Amino acid sequence: MKTFLPILILAVAAGAPLAAQSSNPESDFDRFQQDQWSQGQTPSRPKVDTQKMVKASTAVLHEREPELSPEEFALYDKVSAMLATNPEFAVKLLETMMGDKEKPSPAFEFVLGNAYYEGKQMALAEKCYRSAVERYPEFLRAWKNLGVLYYTTDRLPEAVKCFVKAVSLGDRDASTLGLLGYCLEMQGNLVAAEVDYLQAASIDPADPGWQQGLLRIYIKGKQFGRAEPLVRSLIKAQPTDANLWLDYASILIAQQRKLEAIAVLETAQAAGAADPDELALLGDLYAEQGLAPEAAAVYAQLLGPARARGEQKLIYYAQVLIAAGKLPEAEQALAAVKGELTPAGRLALLQTRADLLMAGKHWPDARKEIESLLALAPLDGRALLTLGRICVEEKDLAHASFAFEAADRVPEFAYRASLELATIEVQNRHYAKAVAYLEKALQLQKSDAVEDYLARIRTLVPADDKSG
Repeated sequence: MKTFLPILILAVAAGAPLAAQSSNPESDFDRFQQDQWSQGQTPSRPKVDTQKMVKASTAVLHEREPELSPEEFALYDKVSAMLATNPEFAVKLLETMMGDKEKPSPAFEFVLGNAYYEGKQMALAEKCYRSAVERYPEFLRAWKNLGVLYYTTDRLPEAVKCFVKAVSLGDRDASTLGLLGYCLEMQGNLVAAEVDYLQAASIDPADPGWQQGLLRIYIKGKQFGRAEPLVRSLIKAQPTDANLWLDYASILIAQQRKLEAIAVLETAQAAGAADPDELALLGDLYAEQGLAPEAAAVYAQLLGPARARGEQKLIYYAQVLIAAGKLPEAEQALAAVKGELTPAGRLALLQTRADLLMAGKHWPDARKEIESLLALAPLDGRALLTLGRICVEEKDLAHASFAFEAADRVPEFAYRASLELATIEVQNRHYAKAVAYLEKALQLQKSDAVEDYLARIRTLVPADDKSG
C-alpha cells in the first residue's frame, strides 16, 4: 500500500551502517593524526641519559659559580669514588656536613643534590638544588640539573623555566637545548621548540633525536615542504624505524599524493620495516583506491601482530564493500578473516556475513548467521534489528515483530526498532499502534520526515477505530 514505502525508506536510512568518508587531503591527514593520538602514539621521550647528564656536571665553572670550601672539598674528595661503589654510605657522610651549625655552601648543596638524584631520592635532590639556586641565582649547573629532575619527574612547565635559565646563563649543551625543545613541544609552544631543536641538531648533528623532534614540529605545523626532505634524510640513516616510514606516508597523504604514499609503505613493507600502523594505513590507502584484493591481503597480515585490529579492519572493509554493492569483493575480504577470533570479532563477522547474504537476498542463510550471533549475544540490538528485517523479507511478520520488540528494549537501538514496528503496524492496518511507535521514535530523536509521516498516519486512526 502507499503508506508502507515511505516509512520503510525511513527505517532503512536510519539503519544505514556506513557514511561516506571525506576525500579532502587535509581532513585525511587530520584524521590520521587523530587516530595516532587515540592509539597512544604520542612523541617518545628523547633518548637522553639524564643520569649521565647529572654525573657530567661535576666540573666547576671557575669565576662563574660557587666553589666548595676547603673542608667541603676535603670531604667530597674522600667520598667521590665511594658514590659509585657505596652510594648510601657516601650520602650519609656528605649529610654530616649539613648537620653543622654553619650552613654549607651552595656548591656543596649542589653536590649533595647530585648524590640524592643518583640515589633516586628526588624530593631531597630538589630541595638541595632549589636552595643552591636561591642562594646563588647564577648557578648554571644547579639550574640545569634541577631542570633535568623536573623533566624526569614529568613536571615539564617547571623544567622549561630551569632549562631557559641555564641557557640564558650560557649553557649550549645539545642535551639541554633538546630537552628544552621537547618540553616546549609538549606544552604546545611549537615556534620556541623548533628554535631549540634546531640549535641542538646543529651542535650535535649525529643525534637523530633532535631531528625527529624537528620533524614532529614540521608535521604538527603542516610545514610539509620542510618535513619531507628531513624525513627522507632520517629514513636513510635509520631505514628500520617504522615510525619514520609512517611519518613519510602521512606527509604525502596530506599533500594528496596518495599513490606515492602507497609506494612508500610498500617499500617499508618490503624492507621489513612495516609495523601494524604502517600495514593498516597501507590497507586503508588500497581500499580508498578501490584495490580490494590488495587491501584484504594487507589487512589479513595484521591478524598476526595485531589480531583484534586486523579483524576490525577486514570486517569493516567488508561492510564498506557491501554498502557499495561490491559483494564478491566483500566476500573475499571476509574469507581472509581466518584463525581463532576474538569474542568481539566473532560477533562482528557473523553480523557482516548476515549483511552480505541479505545484500544478495539469501534470506534463509542470512537468518542462520544472525541466529548464531544471537545465540552468543541475545541482547545484541543490531542483530535483533537484522533478524527482524530478514523476517519481514520472508513475510514472517510475527517473528519480525518479536525481534523488533526485543531490539526496542535496547536503548541504543530503540529509535530504529520503533520505526520498524510502526512499519509493520501500518502494513497490518493497525494505525493507532503505528502512531504510538512513531511518537516514541520522535521522543528519542527528532525528525521532520517522521513527524510528517506521523501526521499522515494520524488521519487514518479514526477510520481504523470505526472498522475495529
